[in-house]
Amino acid sequence: MSVTPAPISLVSAEDEAAILALNNEHAAELSWLEPERLSFLLGEAFYTRRIGDLEAFIMTFDQDARYDSPNFVWFRERYPRFVYVDRVVVAAQARGRGHARRLYQDLFGHVERAGHMLVTCEVNTDPPNPASDAFHAALGFTEAGDAVIHGGKKAVRYYIRRISV
Repeated sequence: MSVTPAPISLVSAEDEAAILALNNEHAAELSWLEPERLSFLLGEAFYTRRIGDLEAFIMTFDQDARYDSPNFVWFRERYPRFVYVDRVVVAAQARGRGHARRLYQDLFGHVERAGHMLVTCEVNTDPPNPASDAFHAALGFTEAGDAVIHGGKKAVRYYIRRISV
């Protein structure tokens, strides 16, 4: 007997409190968000989706977003048109179900339909995150550069994935 996977749905205003809680549980890997900042970012986002009862979510921006993240700015300075994956979070109780992969695959289709040709993201290198590096490599991402940000407090590796249009 197979279990039907939870649906991928648009993020709505009603999801914001749960997204904020899930995001802030993972603030060390992502960044802490206040409610007002999350509302702003969701308003600027190119693509935001959730799985099921917020088992996972993804938030992305295209090159036109009003976003000041040093990682987003790094890509904007180098690529005229792109979609940047800012955060993907899977709740602890939902890990191992392929949610992150499903969200990325859904994103790739949305990106292609929108006429974009490049998806970008970053992975922490200090501390190292080999599982995330391997995950992104398996999805077809290749290394595009690296940086030390936040006054030397964080090191990241930048990845790109070309989408055939």
